[in-house]
Amino acid sequence: MAFIVAIDGPAGSGKGTITKKVGNKTNLISIDTGAMYRCVSLYMIKNNIKLDELEKIEEMLKKINIEQKSENGIDKFYLDGEEVTTKIREKEVNEIVSPVSKLGLVRKAMLKLQRKMAENLDIIMEGRDIGTNVFPNADVKIYLDATAEERANRRLKQNKESGIKQTYEEILENIRFRDNTDKTRDIAPLKQAEDAIYIDSTDMTIEEVSEKIINIIKEKRGY
Repeated sequence: MAFIVAIDGPAGSGKGTITKKVGNKTNLISIDTGAMYRCVSLYMIKNNIKLDELEKIEEMLKKINIEQKSENGIDKFYLDGEEVTTKIREKEVNEIVSPVSKLGLVRKAMLKLQRKMAENLDIIMEGRDIGTNVFPNADVKIYLDATAEERANRRLKQNKESGIKQTYEEILENIRFRDNTDKTRDIAPLKQAEDAIYIDSTDMTIEEVSEKIINIIKEKRGY
């Protein structure tokens, strides 16, 4: 029986970094679902597909190929064979990914892909509806949060390290917009699962958050 850890939370809460670090220390395969939606968004931008062109989106979802690979300990993402790890974090994608993720046919396709990726594997998966929708029976559920201001600061630092130019004000505005969109969408909105453990990481280091989650996992697995 596969062991599943679900980590949900808003944009910039550190889900990706924490998931990778915890996965490495607990021998769980880490999966970044947010990157999947970003790949879909990038494909739509590159092919000039609009949000209301549902037939084109449906055809896209039948043929799009999204892969996550670990190369020298670094997660990289591929869209139809092209490495797009940095491209999916750029401003143009940031502005469209939330509306794209609201689309029912997109969420349905990604849900199927996410569940398939987890078949017979011990995984730690992060996103916005993992514990509530994708894996409601996950062994461990975490809701990772932080203030919007702190999340904007973290994203600004990440962008600088990746060479992505965006101001703090732009990032904060985008985060607040995404929070509202994610929490109010009709299909699988962002919310804390009733049985999820809430962690406010605003004043915590990456190491402190990771260690707390690792201890929760160890307790659940009986270590």
